[in-house]
Amino acid sequence: MPAYSAVLFDFFGTLTYSVRRGPLHAAVAQALGCDVTSLFAVLDQSFYARARGAYGSAEATLRWVCEQAGASPAAARALRVAADFRLAAISADTRLRADAVSTLHALRQRGLGTAVVSDCTHELPALMPHLPVAPLLDAHAYSVEIGYCKPAPEIYLAACARLGVAPEQCLYVGDGGSHELTGAAELGMTAVRLDAPDLASHLVFNADRQWSGPSVTALSELTDLVGRAPIPVG
Repeated sequence: MPAYSAVLFDFFGTLTYSVRRGPLHAAVAQALGCDVTSLFAVLDQSFYARARGAYGSAEATLRWVCEQAGASPAAARALRVAADFRLAAISADTRLRADAVSTLHALRQRGLGTAVVSDCTHELPALMPHLPVAPLLDAHAYSVEIGYCKPAPEIYLAACARLGVAPEQCLYVGDGGSHELTGAAELGMTAVRLDAPDLASHLVFNADRQWSGPSVTALSELTDLVGRAPIPVG
């Protein structure tokens, strides 16, 4: 029997390669009537509020972003266009790791539950059903739907509840953004950092840079890790 009942994954930078904003974001700025530099500045400064759903729907959030970027409030049609462009831009920035599908499949073959725990805005819940990993995930905990970002206990516990497992039964895997590893460990999970080479250029907020716990360099290494006894927390 495996030492764990479930494996929880961060999404961006963990199931995906490092994230960098690509050229399609320029279309979002154009639809909102602001320049790209101002758009990115507002997006960076407001990430956690937006990821908690603080400004409402995707279109309402973009209206707020537009105003903060110094542009005139966009019309409803422009906001719909901007929301479509933003979804396309996030989709283009999202590249699943080559071993993401095979690793999830192997974990499920061993009887483990799987879940994504992600600090994200409205785009990921819309995008996820179209990704190859979707059928291999038993649960999702999206900050924009739950109203909490990592490392708040609520977002991890939501995933545990949806899987029907206790935190102590979980392995948590992430690149370390949002102090996610520390937050998972404080709940009694075994937290493992994905330390892949491409993450040196990853767009990340509030990184867990002091993390000194276990790490892997590829998702495929997890299939060996889940058969071992849990690593004591702390």
